[in-house]
Amino acid sequence: MTGRQVVVTGASGFVGSAVLRHLAERYPQLVPRVVSRTPAAAAAGAVHRVGADLADPASLRGVCEGADVLLSLASYVGPDAGRCAAVNSAGTEALMAQARRAGVRRIVHLSTCAVYGPGPHRGADVGELTPAPVSPASGSRLAGEASVLAAGGLVLRAGLVLGRGDRWVVPALADALRRVPAQWDGGAGLASFVDVDDLAGLLATFALGDGAAAGATGVLHAHHPDPVRNRDLMHALAGHGVLPERPDADWPWSRCLEALAATPGWVSERQFTLLAQDHWYRADAAWRLAGVDPGPGPLDRLGRAAPWYRERGAVTPG
Repeated sequence: MTGRQVVVTGASGFVGSAVLRHLAERYPQLVPRVVSRTPAAAAAGAVHRVGADLADPASLRGVCEGADVLLSLASYVGPDAGRCAAVNSAGTEALMAQARRAGVRRIVHLSTCAVYGPGPHRGADVGELTPAPVSPASGSRLAGEASVLAAGGLVLRAGLVLGRGDRWVVPALADALRRVPAQWDGGAGLASFVDVDDLAGLLATFALGDGAAAGATGVLHAHHPDPVRNRDLMHALAGHGVLPERPDADWPWSRCLEALAATPGWVSERQFTLLAQDHWYRADAAWRLAGVDPGPGPLDRLGRAAPWYRERGAVTPG
């Protein structure tokens, strides 16, 4: 393991930071080459830091030289369409060009199930849905996937990610609950979730593992195989003191959308729909190929992230 060179992009981000923690714990002799616009979060082990920006292809020159493995985790998920294209599409294409030029043998790239667009989606596997992204972020990330696949890499499409460092999912739930103070259509919506540390372990296994994991290419879903029901998630977050208990009132979906639109906030109708209605996808293949136990599920992992959420109030998008 000490003779392998691993490049990690997006290492200062939510998932990237978790991957660095996992690498330091699981592979203490490994010194990853960390590529980031900003200083990466402190890791338990040594890292070699390289400053580069996917939005500036010239800055990527040489970042993969001598590398065996590339963990491509950087993305931009904000509303700026130009930056989405620059980072997620053109930037990923430029990064893959560098990886191919350097002869990198293993590429693992993190994408999102948001590329499938509007639901409801209920238990589809890869290949059973045609991607239909509706936002600049998801559209540009789908475009970036094409560059990864052309380079012979593995694309992992994740569902909603929970855990320490989450600045979108639980804050979005908090904003939505403030504006729609009721059960959302019975709280029956099912969605695919994954704990960030479980996702980090899966990413690392596909990047550095052997056997079937080492040979996996194409596209796989990367979240816990069991979907999470909205009312169960909200109840668990309330139990950890992260969100208030939701009122017993049960509003039909039409009333939920009316209330969301009538009260100012930052969560859009599209985002609310992703959180509250059926958007779940089969993911057993990824865990089987990796030879990794997916564990008890993201609700059972919430306890270790709850202090992080409580300290920040779970109300500020990041």
